[in-house]
Amino acid sequence: MADIDIIFATNNANKVREIKAVTGNHLNILSLTEAGIDIDIPEPHDTLEANASEKSKVIHAITKKNCFSEDTGLEVFALKGEPGVKSARYAGDTRDFQANIDLLLSRLSNKEDKTAQFRTVISLIWNNQEYLFEGICKGQITSNQKGSEGFGYDPIFIPDGSSRCFAEMTMEEKNCYSHRKKAMQQLLAFLNTQQ
Repeated sequence: MADIDIIFATNNANKVREIKAVTGNHLNILSLTEAGIDIDIPEPHDTLEANASEKSKVIHAITKKNCFSEDTGLEVFALKGEPGVKSARYAGDTRDFQANIDLLLSRLSNKEDKTAQFRTVISLIWNNQEYLFEGICKGQITSNQKGSEGFGYDPIFIPDGSSRCFAEMTMEEKNCYSHRKKAMQQLLAFLNTQQ
């Protein structure tokens, strides 16, 4: 599969780094920047599936090439699934993750149930057909931020099976639990059947 070029419809360098760490040299993944595409694709929908689909379809319409996108949300059960699809903009359109974390912790402060999950949906357009893949990582929200690795809500999310937040882990350690990795592994398994 290493000779397959595929565009990852994102401008988020952190997501590109995580995905490339999962795929290794199985795929030649091109970010939007590497593909020479300079657009910010809106995420107007109220589901992860629809936002992922929107992004991959926009890039496929521009390039006519195989591509994929993903949308990820942190779903906190005591908050009825918030922040969910609004994870990046929870505290406003500035995408300020410290403000997002502060808002989440304040809304959780009087809740006993701190269970949550990260959920990733990948939309792949392959040979002009769309395929969806999902990855879930269950865990707990901690009230104390820890660590400096990763991005987003990583400083307050402890995956089930660990005593450390994502932000305290190396990329390799995080990928032992990662929702994004689980969804990407399904994509890779699918592509293996297309060879």
